[in-house]
Amino acid sequence: MLDYTYTDVAKMIDHSLLNPTLTLAAMDEGIQLAIDYDAASVCILPYVLRHAANKLMGTGVKASTTIGFPHGGHTTAVKLIETRQALADGGEELDMVVNISAVLSGRWDFVKEDIRTVVEETHASGQKVKVIFENAYLNDDQKIRLCEICNEVNADWVKTSTGYAPTGATHEDLILMRKHAAPHIQVKAAGGVRDLDALLAVRALGVTRCGATRTASMMDDARLRLGLDPIVTAAATPAPVGY
Repeated sequence: MLDYTYTDVAKMIDHSLLNPTLTLAAMDEGIQLAIDYDAASVCILPYVLRHAANKLMGTGVKASTTIGFPHGGHTTAVKLIETRQALADGGEELDMVVNISAVLSGRWDFVKEDIRTVVEETHASGQKVKVIFENAYLNDDQKIRLCEICNEVNADWVKTSTGYAPTGATHEDLILMRKHAAPHIQVKAAGGVRDLDALLAVRALGVTRCGATRTASMMDDARLRLGLDPIVTAAATPAPVGY
């Protein structure tokens, strides 16, 4: 007996449309694919967010985009401008990258204020923030301190990676983040979760969201295992890059 429903796993997926070479046509196909498969959200290049939000309105699939992506080195002032623009464009969930350089430099007050600024601005509009650590470049002490900061500023998710670093989500990191993030803060895996078994494995570790480009193949497999009819969609699947 399977211990999940189709909706359980579909609503774990943030369908990623962040590859910089994606055309507008490919992003439109990706938006439609996410709607057809009832994903949790579409995370799309910022300049297409307003268009995506309009297409997603009323579908149950949230519109999301990135802040300070992919390296986190933008000034806090620029991240704030990006946040305000994303919210104005209909963003419901924002995935922000910490300032990796500042983390590695031990500038924890700066890092905390950078994250707090984005979180508070987003929460003031009733929307949510996922904080990307980029764990490939960090040691465990740094990951734990970032979890503690996210607890202090009341972030909504802690997230492993952008999907563009040398490595993505590992089980060890997910266990560490779930242990040190407050119970009300969710955990998102990004990078390396490419099939349904991998998705179910991170779900068992407490992950609630996963960045993915292979949404169709994972959800087709879920429907097959659950004995459900396949999804019929006209949307083509963009080439999986990054995630």
